Amino acid sequence: MEINLFDSFVGLFSPSKRIYWQYILSSLFIVLIYFLTLEKKVAKKEMKINLSHKLWLHQSAVLDYKYFIVSFFLKVLFILPFVFSVQEVSIFVYEFLLDYNGYVKITFLNYFQVMILFTFTLFIVSDFTRYWLHRFLHTIPFLWEFHKVHHSAKVLTPITFYRVHPVENLLFGFRYALSIGIVTGVFIYFFGAMIGIYEILGTNIFLYIFSLAGSNLRHSHIKLAYPKIVENIFISPFQHQLHHSTKYYNKNFGGYLSVWDNLFGTLQISREILKKDEKIHFGVETDKFNTIYNLLTVPFKKFRY
Repeated sequence: MEINLFDSFVGLFSPSKRIYWQYILSSLFIVLIYFLTLEKKVAKKEMKINLSHKLWLHQSAVLDYKYFIVSFFLKVLFILPFVFSVQEVSIFVYEFLLDYNGYVKITFLNYFQVMILFTFTLFIVSDFTRYWLHRFLHTIPFLWEFHKVHHSAKVLTPITFYRVHPVENLLFGFRYALSIGIVTGVFIYFFGAMIGIYEILGTNIFLYIFSLAGSNLRHSHIKLAYPKIVENIFISPFQHQLHHSTKYYNKNFGGYLSVWDNLFGTLQISREILKKDEKIHFGVETDKFNTIYNLLTVPFKKFRY
């Protein structure tokens, strides 16, 4: 697996990273539009919260900034060397299908059609598997101990996205390699050299569009909600913020799509909460996860005896 360490660390220059500069700028533009659509009194209140040093320099936010640096080195040293690659999985799947079923090739689709189908399938399968792994992290007790690290943030900033325990990173690495590798292997088997991904700046076009549409606002205090009909399909920033709350953390597991939450009974529409003007609190067991050392070690303490 080829890794650009500079891009991986800085993120500002890598379109595959949530904090890529274009995504940050687009998020700021969306925030500006959001404030302009609010009533003046409400906008003033929201701006005071979101621009306050109490938010950006909160103990929890500062811990996120420090952990962002530490987690990068942990990934390089302890995660990436142990996660098998998409290429390894795809070759295994291709050879398995070839040995089991012989040579098969679909020829009635042209290159462009195969590329669109492949790009769309990768996105759907990846989002579907992300939903289920995320849900298992909540519903399987020993996995929840590790996922609590992410949910322990008392305030949300875009860097909170990276507050993830190495064990969880490892699981998501395996999920990515397996899901993308299996899809790729199947497509190579049926379409051979015709497969390709429709990309923008080297990133799956769907991921690029969703990232550009304000993914950074999910880990923020900008209560940006979509109309109900849209939130039945796509996860809004406020829906994910509800997922981080102490009351609705078992709702809205979806990555980019809320379709899976809708299908499997875990959807929470954010307009319902906004209508009640319900106050949302973030952070589970925040007193236990107040240092980098605790973020890394506390989940293991449950299994000492």
